[in-house]
Amino acid sequence: MLEYALVTGASSGIGLEFARLFAGKGVNLILVARREEALVKLSEELTREFDIRVSIYSTDLSDVSNSNAVYQFCANNGLNVKYLVNNAGFGLAAPFFSIPLTNEVQMINLNVSSLVALTKLFGKDMVDRGEGKILNVASTAAFQPGPNWAVYFATKAFVLSFSQALWAELRGTGVTLTTLCPGPTSSEFGAVSGGDKLAFFDSRLPNAKQVALFGFKSMMRGKRLAIHGFKNKFTSLVLVPITPRELLLRVLLWMLK
Repeated sequence: MLEYALVTGASSGIGLEFARLFAGKGVNLILVARREEALVKLSEELTREFDIRVSIYSTDLSDVSNSNAVYQFCANNGLNVKYLVNNAGFGLAAPFFSIPLTNEVQMINLNVSSLVALTKLFGKDMVDRGEGKILNVASTAAFQPGPNWAVYFATKAFVLSFSQALWAELRGTGVTLTTLCPGPTSSEFGAVSGGDKLAFFDSRLPNAKQVALFGFKSMMRGKRLAIHGFKNKFTSLVLVPITPRELLLRVLLWMLK
């Protein structure tokens, strides 16, 4: 049976670079994102360059029921998912009470609920087979609250906690789960979220290819946690935990205005 990697949010940024990395290793692909035209273009490019099989599924995962539709598509077409990359997500940079509730709920559904659903559906099959690898994309945002990004930071904190719990549950099953935590990255995310207006979104940021390569290597090694960049690792694991919470919140409010 042919083996596939399923990548969500594959039409741009980190997800697109994950797709290219798998293709470069000769792994067949299932690409999932909202923008069908972009998926078709990427599919044709990867098929031509790497001589692999690529299936696409255009859907909006902010509707959680579409997660099951993705799973059924794979099952109905005999697509055996050995690698799952839950990368799809978005953020909004604005005070909480200025954002429409509909947008916040869509963010929670995409960043959290669909990620949980896809992990459950495909992860169960991996456990039954005794092999597989899952990578869930969280963020360095997961390690602290985010004033003016309140819901986004909270969704990533959920992803980090959930994924690390599953890492422990999966030990000895032949399945691994890696949590990738990028810091600010030069990609489409900054423009979509509004975060590119902040001072630290500049040309010195790592690009999506660098982050994806780091995550890909960490996933293949079965690492529990992958924080990209020494500065991000030091800030998340050392500086944030020792900083008094009220002081931390004041600093973050100033940084994230």
